[in-house]
Amino acid sequence: MYLHNLKQDDIFVPSELKSLKDLTQMESRRGLENVIISNGKIVNVVSNSYGHIPNQLFFKKAEDMLINAQLNYHKRTINKNDRSFITDFIIDDKNQFTVKNEKDLILPMLRFTNSYDGSEKTSGHFGFYRKVCSNGLHVSQSQIEFSIKHNKNNTQLIMPKLNNLFVKFLDNEFYAITRKFDKMRSIKIIDTKAFVKSILDTTKLFKYECSDKNTDPCKKSREVIEILNYEALLLNEEPNLWLGYNAFNAVLHNTLKKTFGQQERLDRSLFETIYELA
Repeated sequence: MYLHNLKQDDIFVPSELKSLKDLTQMESRRGLENVIISNGKIVNVVSNSYGHIPNQLFFKKAEDMLINAQLNYHKRTINKNDRSFITDFIIDDKNQFTVKNEKDLILPMLRFTNSYDGSEKTSGHFGFYRKVCSNGLHVSQSQIEFSIKHNKNNTQLIMPKLNNLFVKFLDNEFYAITRKFDKMRSIKIIDTKAFVKSILDTTKLFKYECSDKNTDPCKKSREVIEILNYEALLLNEEPNLWLGYNAFNAVLHNTLKKTFGQQERLDRSLFETIYELA
């Protein structure tokens, strides 16, 4: 039932490309001739060569890919301020993996991203969905990804055939990465505070201490520690590197104000840093 409570934001908000001159009755600088309007707000200024790709076109074509590939999936949608959007297709198929714990379910996930303000590429890539934290894990280093340029002549979206890519992802990436998850689970964390401080000192994700004068863990650091300890209790395990990574992942996605692209890059950096300890 956990897959039936996924976030369902409205991503099909009205959007259009309009001439800046028509709106203002003033000449505009070359390269800034048009604006993107999303849900009644101007969110971007673009050139005449820019091709607007509305969510209705991109995400519906993405979903058609999964339907044509005959994959069973659940859908999660996120709308950030009517500017950037994602749709996660969580593949609820026979190809699933548990990290040596039947309560800790990992499923393959395909994420599609679009933005109207230029903050994100119109793109798609494979990742992972974890039941316990309900966050997207983006540690996959797979080449099975694509992006689409916003070109005025790019009226027909060209996407890869998903069924072949999904099989390739499972064969070459999914089980290789999840074996790393398993290895991380086998390494126990003796001192959770020291672990969190060490990772933050290396990644510079945020500062561990409250201030230079107050060396106690700050609010975000305490949140990581609390999530780590809670999941260990929930799964009846000792704190370990796998749970440590996911605690950071939860704070990255739910607390820190980052774009989708920044989340993905920081997620990979966190994973690599923590995996080195294994």
